[in-house]
Amino acid sequence: MSKTEDPTPESRRLTADEIFKAAVENARSELQRSSRTLAFSGVAGGLTLGLSGLAVASIQAMAGTSAWADLVAHLMYPVGFIAVIIGRGQLFTENTLYPVVLVLDERRHFFNTLRLWAVVFAANILGALLFAALAVKTEAVKPDIISHLVEIGHRAADGSMGSFFWSGMVGGWLIALVAWVVTASHWTIGQVAMIWLLTFVLGIGRFAHCIVTSSEILSAVLYGLVPAMGYIRWLVPATLGNIVGGVVMVSLLNYGQVKEQ
Repeated sequence: MSKTEDPTPESRRLTADEIFKAAVENARSELQRSSRTLAFSGVAGGLTLGLSGLAVASIQAMAGTSAWADLVAHLMYPVGFIAVIIGRGQLFTENTLYPVVLVLDERRHFFNTLRLWAVVFAANILGALLFAALAVKTEAVKPDIISHLVEIGHRAADGSMGSFFWSGMVGGWLIALVAWVVTASHWTIGQVAMIWLLTFVLGIGRFAHCIVTSSEILSAVLYGLVPAMGYIRWLVPATLGNIVGGVVMVSLLNYGQVKEQ
């Protein structure tokens, strides 16, 4: 038989049921981790995710802010996500998929999932704050790059709470979808490609993401361009939108397609 007729386990596409089972096993592994290890991984994830905004700001500082320059700059937006996801760092919005599909299958994991969410969310925000402090309060980043970074944060915090929620819902949908397709990918290069494509849409569409956008807005807060309450006013609806987008548009729908009852 040809390869096409007899695909090897390494090359064939996984079924939806196989992807679901892999996601459940991933969730079991994560829920077994202690709060301490989750916290360290979450801080590292929040800190590293700041590289996305930094990459965009760095290119904008060099190329300007024309439409084409902005497009080129956002081609580098996925860098932080690739580093965190391929490096297996903890990211709050990924966890709207893995533990949720396990809870849908086995309700007893509900409170442990809440523990994971609380620890990872707090650690991610702390990591984003550390990134912002490093970028704005030290001499690590050049002033022209800082000015573009804080302007990105300033624009992200400008809007109504309703717009933050709906933008966050799309953002949560995209990142939970990243987690789903990464689970379906056999090879690292395929995982990188899917992360790149989906998070590029997140960046160029300027959809709210409670962690990566936090690093940008917190930079603007520390710079004095956005008030602290302006950040909180953005964070609450954006986070709720991320949760709804990830849980409803990815976890529940994919659970529904693999479960008969």
